[in-house]
Amino acid sequence: MQTDPTEEKIIRRIPIEIIILAAILGIPASFIFGMLSGLFFFAGGALAALSFLWLKRTLTRVLLREKAKAVRSGILFYVFRLILILGIFFIIIFAYPDKLLAFAAGFSTVIPVFLGETAVALARMKQWKN
Repeated sequence: MQTDPTEEKIIRRIPIEIIILAAILGIPASFIFGMLSGLFFFAGGALAALSFLWLKRTLTRVLLREKAKAVRSGILFYVFRLILILGIFFIIIFAYPDKLLAFAAGFSTVIPVFLGETAVALARMKQWKN
């Protein structure tokens, strides 16, 4: 499977940017809401980065299979991934219910990272494709 080297660089950079952003935003969260909240914020970002890496690795393997097996494996993988993420959220809900928002906010750092990478990629495009 042939991929664009620019896309590969961006995809390798995304998990690192997620962790960096979660660490940067976790520091003020720890001062404002408490040290444990800052830690949960960072943990959410770290889980998002690990989830992204796992998604990339698994999708690469799934897409190399034949089409019928790839669709079935892809669906099973996404269901399993969703169950694991929900399981982690439920554990936090039961163990630390007041820290759930900090964890969810850290997990959501993937969104501004994707938006930033998209903005940079669009700014670097010389011409829109038809």
